[in-house]
Amino acid sequence: MNTLKVGVLLAGLTALFLAIGNAMGGQTGMVIAGALALAMNFGTYWFSDKIVLKAVRGQELTPEQAPELFAMTQRLAERAQMPMPRLWLVADMSPNAFATGRSPKHGVVAVNQGLLNMLDKREVEGVIAHELAHIANRDTLTMAITASIAGAIGMIANMVQFAAMFGGLGGNSDEEGMSPIAALALAFVAPLMAMVIQMAISRAREYEADKFAARLVGTGEGLSSALMKLERGAAAVPSHMPASAAHMCIVNPLMGGLGKLLSTHPPIQERVRRLRELESTLAA
Repeated sequence: MNTLKVGVLLAGLTALFLAIGNAMGGQTGMVIAGALALAMNFGTYWFSDKIVLKAVRGQELTPEQAPELFAMTQRLAERAQMPMPRLWLVADMSPNAFATGRSPKHGVVAVNQGLLNMLDKREVEGVIAHELAHIANRDTLTMAITASIAGAIGMIANMVQFAAMFGGLGGNSDEEGMSPIAALALAFVAPLMAMVIQMAISRAREYEADKFAARLVGTGEGLSSALMKLERGAAAVPSHMPASAAHMCIVNPLMGGLGKLLSTHPPIQERVRRLRELESTLAA
């Protein structure tokens, strides 16, 4: 059901992108927006992992540098019947982790130094299982595409607003495309709608990844404990994670102000509650 929901939401996000193109230039604008969406998706497919790993200044780990972490990840990957992902370490003392990569064959799990310092072995296992879930279910690609389209909607909406200020949306209802008033209204509403859709997609995938991780490990206790510690740690220690990549992390690194209000992540309390509900079925 969640997979179907995500598909519908992605279709809605694409439709919103085309509508913004129509606001800019009628049918021609829609064609340009469609071509831009294809180009963005192509770029995201091939380069999103390289871009984010460079942005966070991570370093790839070798088995000699982190033997226990490699052994743990290898064991979980074999249990999930997926390729062993590459492991990266981010020199950020704010505790967090994320996954990237366009497919399971190109998966990367990155952990912050702060996470390794804060969590015990059982909790790290829960986090790694959660990130493997994102790779196995191709959430890494889905969320990268979602973020790029949502960002483009905001950019084009700003262009529409700027054009309106200088009379660039002139015309009337008999001409191709939207009326200037309708286009301007859409330009203000579209970024908010895109953000809401992005939040809905991200939250659905986080819940699914938590469930996958609990089943993979055989218990959700480690992940539950890790989530509560990570929430406190992320709030206490400022993160160097770029805001554009915050949606990828296991907990929201932007804990204060609007970052919390507009979070792409579900509330930690709700995630823990669902994991504890699942525990009874795992123990059976």
